[in-house]
Amino acid sequence: MNFSFYEWLRGCAIVVFAILFLACKEDKKSNLQQEAHKFTNELVNETSPYLLQHAHNPVNWKPWSSKALEDAEAQHKLVLISIGYSSCHWCHVMEEETFEDEAVAKLMNENFINIKVDREERPDIDQIYQTFAQLTESNSGWPLNVITLPNGKPLYGGTYHTKEQWIGVLNKINDLYKNDAQKAAEYSDMVAGGIAEANAIAPAADIGVLTQQNLKESVANWKGNWDLERGGDKGVQKFMIPSNLSFLIDYAVLEGDNRAMGHVKTTLDKIEMGGVYDQLGGGFYRYSTDADWKIPHFEKMLYDNAQALSLYSKAYSVFKSVEYKNVVWETIAFLEREMKNPEGGYYAALDADSDGEEGKFYVWKESELKSVLGDDYDLFAIYYNIGPNSIWEEGNHVLRLETDIKSFLDAQAISYSDFDAAKNRWHKKLLNARDKRVRPSTDDKIITSWNALLITGLVDAYKAFGQQRHLDMAQGIYQFLKTTSFKNGLLVHTYKKGSVHKEGFVEDYAFLAEASLALYEVTLDGQYLEFAQEMVRNVASKFEDEASGMYRYNAASELIAKIIKTDDGVLPSPNAVMAHNLFRLGHIEYNMDYLKKSKQMLSAMVPSTIEAPASYSKWNALYLNIAYPFFEVAVVGNNAFPFVKDLHQKHLPNTLVVGTETESNLPLFEDRYDDDATYVYVCQNTTCKLPVRTVEEAMRQLQNF
Repeated sequence: MNFSFYEWLRGCAIVVFAILFLACKEDKKSNLQQEAHKFTNELVNETSPYLLQHAHNPVNWKPWSSKALEDAEAQHKLVLISIGYSSCHWCHVMEEETFEDEAVAKLMNENFINIKVDREERPDIDQIYQTFAQLTESNSGWPLNVITLPNGKPLYGGTYHTKEQWIGVLNKINDLYKNDAQKAAEYSDMVAGGIAEANAIAPAADIGVLTQQNLKESVANWKGNWDLERGGDKGVQKFMIPSNLSFLIDYAVLEGDNRAMGHVKTTLDKIEMGGVYDQLGGGFYRYSTDADWKIPHFEKMLYDNAQALSLYSKAYSVFKSVEYKNVVWETIAFLEREMKNPEGGYYAALDADSDGEEGKFYVWKESELKSVLGDDYDLFAIYYNIGPNSIWEEGNHVLRLETDIKSFLDAQAISYSDFDAAKNRWHKKLLNARDKRVRPSTDDKIITSWNALLITGLVDAYKAFGQQRHLDMAQGIYQFLKTTSFKNGLLVHTYKKGSVHKEGFVEDYAFLAEASLALYEVTLDGQYLEFAQEMVRNVASKFEDEASGMYRYNAASELIAKIIKTDDGVLPSPNAVMAHNLFRLGHIEYNMDYLKKSKQMLSAMVPSTIEAPASYSKWNALYLNIAYPFFEVAVVGNNAFPFVKDLHQKHLPNTLVVGTETESNLPLFEDRYDDDATYVYVCQNTTCKLPVRTVEEAMRQLQNF
């Protein structure tokens, strides 16, 4: 077909018109986006919910990078580093009051290079500057606002500031830098040296310090700080700290310490009855703002709930409390319902705030409760103590219990089955009503180390209750992490579609190795053991610090000091977890080097465990394994799985339970397989009793070794 010149020209005109029309449409769309946000900074390209919350502040925020520090050097400006996380209430408050104020932003932009850090993406940066805040007796916590020289060495640190306080700080520190840069440099060098010293660990010269007497002294020093009436440690605010209570359970059993066991039971009961536990939806809030566990800080963190599964599952195996079982099952249901990524991992956190108010999603006015519950209200109000004394703020009630279930049933002359039916009815009505409210926002990062803690928590729930679905969930998370967060032999710390994956920290490797060992112990599947072994080798090659005998927090050395995290916080110490991993692998493989390394690491920490036991419980849990008799129970034979499952449902502190249903070259199993029978070998220090053919016989051997 032939076209004339005029037809060709007319076609070109149509194409040009279409291009211009589309271009104008895109320009209009772009202009609308600019109008919707008066300000946009570099954080708009990030995927962290916390950083994105600040992407349209008038402050010229930048994400952490070496280039940002280089810009500060080139422009002769101080660096302002503001650290927080998406579910942090006071982070939101400071943003609204201060970082959204144009006059404050002008002061910051003219005089500082401003960097925003999500502490959950970069816990190493947070750790460095929290250490600085603690050394200088500033307030530590979040938001943490630090002013540094262009080299990252700090001059000032503090948490929440009002707008007026913040302006004063900015002017004062900037004036100091402008008027006496030499003095500022000398001070920052001194502080950086202090941070390095705080992370210095002297290697142990003698493992002879690992005596029962030193461990008893550690616990004795702690006892004076126990709140025996209300549970937990004394203080105006209270955190659950599962690793503390988990250690004390095992210590109380091994040492026969009734006072320690009573304190643990009181604490567990007060927590699960208190407002710090979501009585309707399951799951734990971050901490209690009072000493009675009544009023929580309403954010929900994955790491708290993951560790709570381990704690209450262990507690159930000791105390056989139905309420502890309910806590575990309700928390798992909450996690599945509200924190699970459709792909298989679990999100980091739920915000404390919704619709601009802290706790609004979770609290109730008496009139709302009466409206939703109708005739059920009276019994409900007695059970949850709804009355003048339970009002929190503005007529709102936080649901909590004042009496245990047995006392309540006796007082009301109601059977447990009738009450359970009523309670399910209440909860269904109230959850339906709650779901119509504005929900707290979700921090949808998937953090490797926190998900690894959840794997371990679900395995511990499986051990206690024998529910296959709990094990299936744990295996699903493991597979998700291997698929999304493990590339070319390396772990990443956080995963989110579209994000730039940053290399993992020692906690990611250590916690995932621990989770893999837990899966191996209950499934008998060698793939989990092999992966744990790989993770431990990676830690040795990437993070080992020869000077201390410990492991550095990060593989790179871009920060002003190396971090060697040995104390527990809301997360257990990654070095303590690694020492546990080495100890367990040492017993599985009969690897004497691993056992020696584990003992040397622990020996270096004994002075700290004695001085500050509440901060070193993960180390003390390992101390139990070494100072008291430790047993290996190896089940070998084609019917090993049910034997192992039965053993795991019992509380067996200081005991490694493993098994195989096939021939194996592992030292614990070698030359012990028999086609015709399944045998249980109870061993200590490579010395074994005669094999037995029932769990009951094995239990008697453990008791009378």
